[in-house]
Amino acid sequence: MSLPGLEELALIPRHQEFGDSSRRSLGQCLRHVPVLLLLCAFLIHAEIIDRIAVSVGSQAITTSDLDREIRVTSFLNRTQPDFSPAARRATADRMVEQRLILRELENSRYPTPGAAEIDPIFEKFKKDNFPSDEEYRRALADRGITEQDVRNELLWERRLLAFIDVRFRAGVQVSDQEIQDYFTKVVEPAAQAANPGQPVNLDDYRGQIQEKLTGDQVDLQLSSWLDNARKRSEVVTHAEAFQ
Repeated sequence: MSLPGLEELALIPRHQEFGDSSRRSLGQCLRHVPVLLLLCAFLIHAEIIDRIAVSVGSQAITTSDLDREIRVTSFLNRTQPDFSPAARRATADRMVEQRLILRELENSRYPTPGAAEIDPIFEKFKKDNFPSDEEYRRALADRGITEQDVRNELLWERRLLAFIDVRFRAGVQVSDQEIQDYFTKVVEPAAQAANPGQPVNLDDYRGQIQEKLTGDQVDLQLSSWLDNARKRSEVVTHAEAFQ
């Protein structure tokens, strides 16, 4: 039998060439095209939105990281979230400091609080601010955060305080003369103005003054440490993420 010519091939019905199942498969693929295009558009859109705001060495802080931090912090402070460029920059600065401190914690043998240590703080926050668990859950949903986000923030605050106590506060010494000077220049005049004619004794304020002066020194040391840590690190801010 001779092979058919091109003219004869052209007359072969299409259903004999492909079959009904092939036509159905092609139709199904065509029906999925709009869905695939929509998915691609969504992924491209998500990639554009969640851009890098700040780089700390090899670590990236994205715009979604900033938004989540703003939402969680305002939730804990019981305030409305502020997403203005200025507020986002301030949040980015805090998150850079957090990354620098976490790196120090990872590289050194500082005590690390366990997750269970924040349970009393977490439960007190819920009790003080929400009359029921249902309202607490609703508030989380309204703010667009999870309970784990809240716990992570509380745990970070706990770790930060532990780091400050060990790294800075333990080495601070306040002299009796410094306490006396602060009492004479600041506390005594203010107390006399508030309660004219009443005696003002240093011993009544000694503990408060010592804590205040200790805190001031700790703040100075921490600020200096962070400045040096920034200089030792490659911190890059992407201005377009704050527009």
